[in-house]
Amino acid sequence: MRRVGLIRNNKSHRNQGAGRPALPDSVLDVAAEDPAQLYGALRGFASAGVDLVVMDGGDGTIREVLTRLPEAYGGRIPRLAVIPNGKTNALAIDIGSPLGVTLEQLIAADAAGRPTKRRHCLEILRQDQAVPERRGFLLGLGAFVRATELAQKHHGLGLFDNAAIAVTMAGAAAGTLWGGATSPWRRGEQMRLSHTGPDEASWFLMLASTLKRLPMGLKPFGEPREGLKVLSIAAPPQRFVTAASILLKGADAPWLAAAGYRRDDLAAFDVVAASQLVLDGELYEAGEFCVRQGPELEFVVP
Repeated sequence: MRRVGLIRNNKSHRNQGAGRPALPDSVLDVAAEDPAQLYGALRGFASAGVDLVVMDGGDGTIREVLTRLPEAYGGRIPRLAVIPNGKTNALAIDIGSPLGVTLEQLIAADAAGRPTKRRHCLEILRQDQAVPERRGFLLGLGAFVRATELAQKHHGLGLFDNAAIAVTMAGAAAGTLWGGATSPWRRGEQMRLSHTGPDEASWFLMLASTLKRLPMGLKPFGEPREGLKVLSIAAPPQRFVTAASILLKGADAPWLAAAGYRRDDLAAFDVVAASQLVLDGELYEAGEFCVRQGPELEFVVP
């Protein structure tokens, strides 16, 4: 049986006030609250021979673990598993780790040799960096940043998971449709995207992900598939309602590309933007950076 290590985020939505769970003696567990502590915990797991790391939290917890995991393990990546207890749990939805899954169920699935799910993460590298600054699964700029800020307000109202996504989409659509020509939703952000050409342009949205399935069955990148996928929408968005209804269900139309809607499958691309970006629910300064497909990860699922 594999040696198991549990990284638990006590601040995650469904973990708040729950207290420390009863765990088998063989499981190493750490409630890591800051980046330095998290890296030290993962180094300790590597030294102790932990070869299944279970992440108990939301997408932000997973992002922070993956950002430090390969370096902590000397380039080797152990098997992973997810207990989805955050406000958003996009990776868990993608790989099929349901709400309410327990550590015991994941350990049993691993011991029984149940089929695993494999996903690449994506990596963000700044200029002259040899080690990625961050690793995650869903990156966005432009309208995605505003939608994330809107979603955080909805979390404060007690809306989470699909309910928060639905209300956020409705708010974003309203801002885009009825905000007028000067609306920040419509005018977009100035960016230079290497896969669209060498010149800076105004983009309504840029979204990149290595997930196959997104919450609510949304398919902005087209039919589910492996790899790094990118959706870029020029500003202001043309025929927005019709285009959105086509894109979100994974379909296509001959006029979309000419209207400024493009989908790309890439190994890597460069971004220059003065605004912010969102990676797995967290806001960061954009600037100049490279996005590339990261290593393949193996997830134990029940």
